[in-house]
Amino acid sequence: MWYNSFLLCQSLKASGVKRLLQRPQNGHFLRNFSVKVTSDGINVDKRTLVSAERKQRTFTDRSQLKYARRLVVKLGSAVITREDGNGLALGRLASIVEQVAECHHEGRECIMVTSGAVAFGRQKLTQELLMSLSMRETLSPSDHTREDAGSILDPRAAAAVGQSELMSMYDAMFSQYNVKIAQVLVTKPDFYNEETRKNLYATLSELISLNIVPIINTNDAVSPPMYIHDDSVVPGTGKKGIGLKDNDSLSALLAAEVQADLLIMMSDVDGIYNKPPWEDGARMIHTYTSKDRDQVQFGQKSKVGTGGMDSKVNAATWAMARGVSVVICNGMQEKAIKTIINGRKVGTFFTDHVTYSSTSVDVLAENARTGSRVLQQLSPSERASAIHTLSDLLINKQDKILEANSKDLEEATKGGLAKPLLDRLALSEGKLKTLSIGLKQIADSSYENVGRVLRKTKLAENLILRQVTVPIGVLLVIFESRPDSLPQVAALAMASANGLLLKGGKEAANSNKSLMELVKESLHTVGAADAISLVSTREEISDLLSMEKHIDLIIPRGSSDLVRSIQKQSQHIPVLGHAEGICHVYIDKDADPVKALKIIRDSKCDYPAACNAMETLLVHEDHLSGSLFTDICNMLKNEGVKIHAGPKLASHLTFGPPPARTMRHEYGALECCIELVKDMDDAVEHIHRFGSSHTDVIVTENDTTAKKFLGVVDSACVFHNVSSRFADGFRFGLGAEVGISTARIHARGPVGVEGLLTTKWILEGTDHTAAEFNEGKRNWLHETLPVN
Repeated sequence: MWYNSFLLCQSLKASGVKRLLQRPQNGHFLRNFSVKVTSDGINVDKRTLVSAERKQRTFTDRSQLKYARRLVVKLGSAVITREDGNGLALGRLASIVEQVAECHHEGRECIMVTSGAVAFGRQKLTQELLMSLSMRETLSPSDHTREDAGSILDPRAAAAVGQSELMSMYDAMFSQYNVKIAQVLVTKPDFYNEETRKNLYATLSELISLNIVPIINTNDAVSPPMYIHDDSVVPGTGKKGIGLKDNDSLSALLAAEVQADLLIMMSDVDGIYNKPPWEDGARMIHTYTSKDRDQVQFGQKSKVGTGGMDSKVNAATWAMARGVSVVICNGMQEKAIKTIINGRKVGTFFTDHVTYSSTSVDVLAENARTGSRVLQQLSPSERASAIHTLSDLLINKQDKILEANSKDLEEATKGGLAKPLLDRLALSEGKLKTLSIGLKQIADSSYENVGRVLRKTKLAENLILRQVTVPIGVLLVIFESRPDSLPQVAALAMASANGLLLKGGKEAANSNKSLMELVKESLHTVGAADAISLVSTREEISDLLSMEKHIDLIIPRGSSDLVRSIQKQSQHIPVLGHAEGICHVYIDKDADPVKALKIIRDSKCDYPAACNAMETLLVHEDHLSGSLFTDICNMLKNEGVKIHAGPKLASHLTFGPPPARTMRHEYGALECCIELVKDMDDAVEHIHRFGSSHTDVIVTENDTTAKKFLGVVDSACVFHNVSSRFADGFRFGLGAEVGISTARIHARGPVGVEGLLTTKWILEGTDHTAAEFNEGKRNWLHETLPVN
């Protein structure tokens, strides 16, 4: 595996072994090797030499790019130069140099192929030429040499000046990171002649072994642009070459010859499109294989470089066929190199081996948008029938579902998944039955969801305005462990006519796949099978969060870390949900002891992993001297609950439970914190300071106190004399929920169908114009009409 050699060389970097591994044998790099560690030291088997003609496998997906050990980074002319053509883009180059230096210090072997010498030299010579034009302009004001100064310069002369200036700039930049560089200028004979070809790769090998970054460019000062026909054979080698037309083909040839793991080709476009990106219908190809060649239409080449996009694709596919993974990306994107190595979906990834045949997420999202419109056109009874079908399938095919779930549980147990997550992962006949009942509730209440008139106003005679409910569009729901979330959310999407993308955790892969088949089957009965899809490719969540053109709302369901991460990363798509479920139960001085014990037990012990489980118990200080406090502690102990003491409680106890590390903590297990408060106002202050605005409860027989508590506590759910576990869409009669929101706009608390709808305005008239009202020809009425 690639990462085996990468990790091994990390540990051997300081030794002479690395230098030995990097030296070429007969003109080729030693890449695959065997190492034996003995008491005498490390022995390297030098017999395992690899020819550059051997086709090695490329990385199969982006997540493996972090194992790339040898990188070739090609900087195109459009990346090097400024948009106005006046010199180099120094800020952009500084960022790229910083990323290459970071890769170098991580132990990766970096080679740069750079353009820019001609552009840099032309800038310098133009300045010199303009300085010499003063006298000529004085004698002949009609002389236009100044305007044409840049274009009349010989590019070879510009290259001669620019090469030294360019390397001086690179040396100054890399020296800031204590990285040594070396310039390697190449011409056509260096590849055409076997002897010079061997010398070139011997030089590169020696530079890499000395921990130096080679920077390669064509020697345009003495040689015209190189060109070897693609079908020509390099003399003395019997090997077919690549057309050396530009730095694209140069970087591909070098990457293949040195057997690089990854070639990053930086240009001024985001990646490869099926047609020129400015044309209608252009779609970016995120993963390119050799079979995609016929899908691409090429436009004009770069304005500043010698190669166009067809040149880049030809070079990339040539390198890919020789075992080099390639990414073509926009070099103007911030931190592009590091982002690619971290596995993010940046640019177009070229690979000759794809491990999955799933439809791309972009296509799934487009299908979901189309499917949403299909659902909107259905009658309410048709949408309800699809949900009823799904409800029945959960019961009729429960054996298949539970069999898939048992596989997930077995693998999760072996993998050491935490018990709270195991509890969420597990399905049972009881859970499926409850799910089925909840789905039927959703179906039965869905008839007036979409198209319901909320407001109707007669603006003027024969001018009627209506506000009606419509679906939000396409939802992305990301959930961990909980496979029962899938049919719930799918049913709510059907009821609200939304398109839906679901991204489940890998720990529930088998369960999710089985449930998704049932969703597809139910949607197929109404001709909307594409409206809901499960994202089964290896897309990173961060890549999904950048699809603002396709996704309208993100709903995360999982750990607080997951939700916080999504809220932080999603910059352009709104996120509906809550990061924490720190729920409180306050036992007032007027609480009924029997009710208190019953509510505390259910709030904490019914389902400790749920977000609506009690995490902090607030007890009025008067109960400390009575029997209720002891009864509560004994009950929790008997239920297996580990108790943590808040600072006020701890100060009253000589011996007691361990102190809580923090008062703002979601345990998600049979653990909780107990704290003392002086009165109801003190309890409210504590809740506002340490709570998460999820669900908070008061247990009291004093109606005045209860009413005040319900009014002043600023949480999504506030209860009196009931368990916190009632904060649930099913228990609220919503049928199910996509999650619980603690936000203050759009939707709050358990979010059912209503939270997945928005509105649009429909105005119907005859021949009305705004000017008629300004001129007094028509009069405003603004009369509220009944909506039915």
